Amino acid sequence: MKVASVNILRFENETSISKDDLVVVEEPLEIRLVHGPYHDRKEMRLAVTMRTPGEDEMLARGFLLTEGIVSENAAIISAKHCLQVKPEEAGNVIKVELHESIELDTAKLQRNFYTTSSCGVCGKTSLEAVNCVLPHKRQDFLHPKSNILHSIPEIVRQNQRVFQHTGGLHAAAVLTQEGKLICLGEDIGRHNAVDKVIGFLMTQNQLPAENLILFVSGRAGFELVQKAAMAGFGAMLSVGAPSSLAVQLAKDNHLYLAGFARENRFNVYSYPQEL
Repeated sequence: MKVASVNILRFENETSISKDDLVVVEEPLEIRLVHGPYHDRKEMRLAVTMRTPGEDEMLARGFLLTEGIVSENAAIISAKHCLQVKPEEAGNVIKVELHESIELDTAKLQRNFYTTSSCGVCGKTSLEAVNCVLPHKRQDFLHPKSNILHSIPEIVRQNQRVFQHTGGLHAAAVLTQEGKLICLGEDIGRHNAVDKVIGFLMTQNQLPAENLILFVSGRAGFELVQKAAMAGFGAMLSVGAPSSLAVQLAKDNHLYLAGFARENRFNVYSYPQEL
């Protein structure tokens, strides 16, 4: 269930009316990992993210790739909701079983998640860390056509089914260079929406996404550009603005980065010099 009905009091001018309205559902999702040799499997609680229920398997798969825990879909044996949980946790715990060849440094994982969530991380240190773990290093830029980029925001809006009812969701979408929509993810968290579409591409063996365009409905911050780079996207288009660190990361990894996509205009921040 992605939407819920609530009773609201709507004020218009000096009058008010009571009516039912729809809001987006937000619930926590706990991601657990099963890892180690088959004769000695271990389970750990990896992370909890606030998300809109739906596509949880894709979210978990994309999260593991963009956080550098796995580099390909074959590293994941299964991703399923846990059934043996407390009643209040039902549907909100997903267990991901990794191939025994995947080695995890649990202490390092905890440090990485702390660093990712910290607002005081040194930009240079973050950039170097991301570049070290990128599984798909691009060698050149993509050349998306401007008329295709102009059309993408409207294509996405027409396909945002839940947003039309609530207005409270971020969207991420993957499109071809011809503007064909491959997949779309909606979530209350912009990072989750991106992980959902990347997780889908993983299951379809479409990574690295070298010739594809990633669209995000919000701003292009460092962490979202990092996710795009981790998945090997050729181009990224955002409705909002990028940050300086996001632009640098895009340039270093030959990711065509455009922002402020609205009203038939956009700004390009990272692009091939011959344009």
